[in-house]
Amino acid sequence: MSGAELSRIGLTWLEALTGSAGLLEEPPRTVRVADAPLGGENARFIAVVPDADNRFPRARAGEVGLDEALALARQVRRTLAEDAGGRPRPIVALVDVTSQAYGVREELLGIHLAAAAAVDAYASARLAGHPLIALLVGKAISGGFLTHGYQANRMLALDSPGVQLHAMSKQSAARVTRRTVEELERLGARVAPMAYDVGSFAKLGLLDRLIGGVDAAHPTAADLERVRGELIAAIAAARAGPPDLATRLTSPAALQGRAASIAVRRRLAEQWDAS
Repeated sequence: MSGAELSRIGLTWLEALTGSAGLLEEPPRTVRVADAPLGGENARFIAVVPDADNRFPRARAGEVGLDEALALARQVRRTLAEDAGGRPRPIVALVDVTSQAYGVREELLGIHLAAAAAVDAYASARLAGHPLIALLVGKAISGGFLTHGYQANRMLALDSPGVQLHAMSKQSAARVTRRTVEELERLGARVAPMAYDVGSFAKLGLLDRLIGGVDAAHPTAADLERVRGELIAAIAAARAGPPDLATRLTSPAALQGRAASIAVRRRLAEQWDAS
């Protein structure tokens, strides 16, 4: 896969919102971090970007691999340490990740542990009072999304054709379910959890804001100002609310789109408490 074929949407938004490429002094080149003013305070922006020369071949197209997951954990922990004793700054995760990295090396070297370290760092930052906002500008697939973005207090997404969300890529889901990609797409049109488009995902109540009318790949100055306003509002809402993720089950969309899941959770809690 050539560099021209790799998605640069995450890097595009990092550079546009911060004025910086966010390249760190230490490797890997795939995790970028930059600070920029946002609503009268500084925010830390973090993105995972592709690298055609990545030393791990399975992590060259925007996947979260071993290096990426551990770098995310280091950078979020660094933010926690820098803000200790002061006002926790907002952390904005710019999400365009195609999956976690699949490979023999990744499995042997413990990608599950690396990914868990990143998830734990993000969750720790959220519980420590950092407003953690995920801005979905591209793909948010599988373990890549779980590792980078899914722990956010508030989740925003661009309503753009390139924004896709799911537990598996279409090709992987087709193999697991023994269906064709076309059959899965037809199924997704009827069953929201099987769909990949961001509009269907919003029906499940996991998104706090779906931002329409913005071209994810080519944002204009007006688009950037609009998104900054949405981020500022999300930060204020995160600071005003509890640090947990309860809103994902209590929002109006969740009460309608995840009614069965909520009922199962309630019954399980009742049985647990009765035992």
